[in-house]
Amino acid sequence: MTVLLRLLRLPFELVLTVLVLLDEAARPLYRPLLRWVAGLGVMRRFEAWIARLPRLAILTLLAIPFAFAEPLKFVALIWIADGHFKTGTLTLALAYLASFVIVERIYRAGEPKLMTYGWFAFLMERLIAIRTTLLGWVQATALFRAVDRARRRLRAWLGR
Repeated sequence: MTVLLRLLRLPFELVLTVLVLLDEAARPLYRPLLRWVAGLGVMRRFEAWIARLPRLAILTLLAIPFAFAEPLKFVALIWIADGHFKTGTLTLALAYLASFVIVERIYRAGEPKLMTYGWFAFLMERLIAIRTTLLGWVQATALFRAVDRARRRLRAWLGR
């Protein structure tokens, strides 16, 4: 790979790294909410309805909220950087909520059919590989290990 190509990829990789890290940081916060929402009868019926749809309809349903939620995360980060902390934080939280609840449920319900698209399966495999690599890199840092030790000690203390 040429130096120029590496330089052009750098901003993309940095943005992707930040998004993956934000997603991983927020995951423990939204997991209980996601379990609760997934257990609702209306959500189970919604997911069953999605699973019966043709794959193109599922892809369209997935794309609509994704097209709004993901760019909104960038906008929220820009607002926070511009000093609009409350507005940016609220927007970021709502974008993540929409992403976690709506996009996640549609994806999970339609995943088997979506993965029949070769290009979609390839993209998902690449995203998972990138996420795994980034998480491995982060988890190898001293800061992560220190925070993880503190988290485990806190859980043990709260469990007593």
